[in-house]
Amino acid sequence: MIEREEMEFDVVIIGGGPAGLSTACRLMQLAKKEEKEISVCLVEKGSEIGAHIFSGAVIDPVALNELFPDWKEKGAPLNAPVQVDELYWLGSETQSKKFPNWMVPKTLHNHGNYAASLGNLCRWLAEQAEEMGVEIFPGFSAASLSYDENNNVNGIITGDMGIAEDGSEKDSYMPGMLLKAKYTIFSEGCRGHLGKEIIAKFALDKDADPQHYGLGIKELWDIPAEESKPGTVIHTAGWPLGNQAGGGGFLYHLENNQVVVGLIVDLNYRNPYLSPYDEFQRYKHHPVIAQHLKNGTRVSYGARAIAKGGFQSLPKMVFPGGLIIGCDAGTLNPGKIKGTHTAMKTGILAAEAVMEALSQDEMPSELNQYAEAFKQSWVAKELYQTRNFVPALHALGTFMGGAYNWLDQTLFAGRLPFRFRDTLPDHAALEPLSQHAEITYPKPDGKLSFDKLSSVFLSNTNHEEDQPSHLKLTDQAVPIKQNLPVFGEPAQRYCPAGVYEVVEAEGESRFQVNSQNCLHCKTCDIKDPAQNITWVTPEGAGGPNYPNM
Repeated sequence: MIEREEMEFDVVIIGGGPAGLSTACRLMQLAKKEEKEISVCLVEKGSEIGAHIFSGAVIDPVALNELFPDWKEKGAPLNAPVQVDELYWLGSETQSKKFPNWMVPKTLHNHGNYAASLGNLCRWLAEQAEEMGVEIFPGFSAASLSYDENNNVNGIITGDMGIAEDGSEKDSYMPGMLLKAKYTIFSEGCRGHLGKEIIAKFALDKDADPQHYGLGIKELWDIPAEESKPGTVIHTAGWPLGNQAGGGGFLYHLENNQVVVGLIVDLNYRNPYLSPYDEFQRYKHHPVIAQHLKNGTRVSYGARAIAKGGFQSLPKMVFPGGLIIGCDAGTLNPGKIKGTHTAMKTGILAAEAVMEALSQDEMPSELNQYAEAFKQSWVAKELYQTRNFVPALHALGTFMGGAYNWLDQTLFAGRLPFRFRDTLPDHAALEPLSQHAEITYPKPDGKLSFDKLSSVFLSNTNHEEDQPSHLKLTDQAVPIKQNLPVFGEPAQRYCPAGVYEVVEAEGESRFQVNSQNCLHCKTCDIKDPAQNITWVTPEGAGGPNYPNM
């Protein structure tokens, strides 16, 4: 039995994203208002708050307005209000058609929102939280759950440090800490590994449709000052994905002469030859996009899965001992392609439910008041309105599904009496190689398009090499014996960081896992057709170190 240092808190929050930080800030606001002392701890696996934060991002400030009505005076880094809002249909590698404003679904209108770095917003939120007394532990990964004698979650155990790849203890070995809490809030972001465990253990998704995901790949570019147009927001549909996959692209002008460009690829695609990374490299050559980048310099790269199933894929968020909130629960609004405001609102509601429980003589094990508050909130109403958005696209395709969504969202505010469902998990959508033609991707030109390894370099990704791999194979034989002959081992293509390779040596194929390249995007955990890969957290502070993504 490992002897661990124990620390006790009223509340432990897992993850320093917008949901977790909003929970922390709201808890301290309420404690001050009620003149009550509480202890709140937030752990973040990144080297600092914001290091692992990855989003577009166009931010709807509605939840921020609730949390900090004076956020402008306090210096929140939202400095580029949307000025230009355009949506294009890309018909081919050169063709495009700009949609008139009336043809854009109402949910995709962005005036009143801000083009910004979510990482920088989270850094600002962390400053507010610490000023109010929240203890923030960056560089500490939440590795496993702790339960009490009644099988209630009563905290987490942080990851052991200094474990060698063979499992032995290095000279630097330090066992993880047990952080105990009256309530534990899980806000790890999309496909959090502890959230995944909690959902399975307590069957929180038994009444929900399967969650659906997209892989978002993004770059940050510096451009000449004379070409900078802060607040310009461009979204695209169609090429390069076409009929191969759902999804779409984006390009936003930020402050400081910077542009972000990205592509979201729905992970229910069928063709195992498809490579989301290479589709993104092609995308940047389209004239609509290239004109903004051709005189610029790429400065950062990253990738992250997003939960986009929406209302019908939401699990129960309450379990004995805590809550699962934000993108860990899948609260992104796919109709708006935004999840920051919804994540923040779930954090606000979580704090209010926890504070109410802490004030009771006999604290309940389950925070059922949260479920009711969520049901009555604007975030639930917003998600319900767009409940058919993704299932309609999956059922009807990008063009016809988009037409349905325009009708439903713009003219009927989500009240059309139809219910679309997609009960096929994304990993099960992949079809054998024999049913598809191979896709030939152009060679990167080194100006607009680049290879994977140079991209990973720009993500500042670093893992201690002599540590156990955080990418666990349930059966070591599956990649070569099962996935390779049927699907061409698709991990080589769906991973945007070159983590997985099939290496030929002495007439035999070998599956190689380069875990040090991992961007923590979770795509492998989602898309592997055999569900043979499980992502767990590596040592704290490992992974990407994004500047202002």
